[in-house]
Amino acid sequence: MSKPRLTKLEMQVLEAFWQKGACSVREIQESFPEVGRPAYTTVQTVVYRLERKQALRCVKRISNANIFEAVISRSQAQRRIVDELLAMFGGKAKLVMAQLVESGELTLADVKEAEQALLEAARKQKPK
Repeated sequence: MSKPRLTKLEMQVLEAFWQKGACSVREIQESFPEVGRPAYTTVQTVVYRLERKQALRCVKRISNANIFEAVISRSQAQRRIVDELLAMFGGKAKLVMAQLVESGELTLADVKEAEQALLEAARKQKPK
């Protein structure tokens, strides 16, 4: 089963859950900066959408407020987004890297860090 896509606002709501832990829709809505804060009903819709996508779950009910917590981790959510990006480039990481280089978003330090991560991953995959 493929993982459902996550929108920018869904990622912002998930970020609030990762920072705060289990909480209510109101607490999430109030965690947004006052300027540009989405309406309570908007956040509520996003929370219930994330619950349907199995990214959040309701863990308890206090009076008339549901308390939710994140089911997926930040790295799982980021992985979904990277997979979507790669799919847009035909699964070719080289094309993504070329775009990052052209835009100036990829630095030599980033490349060296990626190289270290690749070397570490290769070491871990070596049969013992």
